[in-house]
Amino acid sequence: MNVRNRLTSPFAWLGRVVRVPGEERRSLVQTTKAAAAAVIAWIVATSVLELPQPFLAPYAAVFLVQATVYRSVRGWAQQVGAVTGGVLLAAGAVQLIPSVTVALGLVVFAGLLIGSWRGFGDSGVWVGITGMLLISYGNATEPVLLADRLLETALGAAIGVVLNAVVLPPLHGERLETVTSRLASAIGDVLEETAALVRGGEPPEAADLLHERLRDVRSLVAEAEEAIGWTREGRYLNHRRRRETREEPLAKLVSLWPPLAQLIDAVSEAAQSEQPFRHPGEYARGVVGDLLEALAEVARSGDPDKLDHSRGLVEEIDHLLVTPTDEVTTSIGLGAMALPARRLVQRLDHPDSSVT
Repeated sequence: MNVRNRLTSPFAWLGRVVRVPGEERRSLVQTTKAAAAAVIAWIVATSVLELPQPFLAPYAAVFLVQATVYRSVRGWAQQVGAVTGGVLLAAGAVQLIPSVTVALGLVVFAGLLIGSWRGFGDSGVWVGITGMLLISYGNATEPVLLADRLLETALGAAIGVVLNAVVLPPLHGERLETVTSRLASAIGDVLEETAALVRGGEPPEAADLLHERLRDVRSLVAEAEEAIGWTREGRYLNHRRRRETREEPLAKLVSLWPPLAQLIDAVSEAAQSEQPFRHPGEYARGVVGDLLEALAEVARSGDPDKLDHSRGLVEEIDHLLVTPTDEVTTSIGLGAMALPARRLVQRLDHPDSSVT
């Protein structure tokens, strides 16, 4: 079985590339662009510019085909800056230090130290490595070769950036759709389970299980925040940005996390409390349960009728809180549930909800 899975998995992967505009297709496109950028950089460096050692050109081209156009442009500046720093360090060291061994050690030490500056990003290590390579190859004493190293790096990096920006620049909107569906479903399920607990149809121990489900929602919220970040970054400097999926529906779901966690804490405390005055009466608990079930449908589908119904239920809860009855006297529990429930309605009601 395992052998068969290994044999069929590449075909399954290719099938997803054809059928689904997702991660697999984006990986194939980016890999193809990286290979093309390396070939183009090599041809330009060897056949057009006739550089003697053009290995840095395809190297820089490959690494500059990154996940977003913005990262490619930023990486170009970092890569060129790091290599320039290494070249200058090597040139200065061989002029001031007679011993190649001592010069090599100092250049690597100083280069790695300088490269740790966060402005260089992941390219910082190449300050020291470039200096080390130039000294060990004996190129640091030849200004022409030093200039060639800079030219190769700048050329390859520029080709990688341009290719990434012009040919199907990467977008990440399809991930938004997947995460939105998963998070909406998870929030809806948690709200329905909370409604059952509020009504008293579940044992008090169900509160512990509810907190487990809440942790699952928190993991999905973290994934959603990451997806939103990638999508927003993917639009920078991207000529395809108008085709990108908007993140507002997912951002609205993410904004539900704080009041949802507060609501479940309030419900769990009421369900496990031994003090009767902390519990809403049966009618009030029924209203809260109806509200949570309606909110579950709104979270899943955005049903406007259910949202209108939710507003009415919130008004009824407010009325119960200020109108003493046989069931509701000093119901701390109802008040604790009402506030986060109201916030859930407000955040689902406002289209400009944002990540919090």
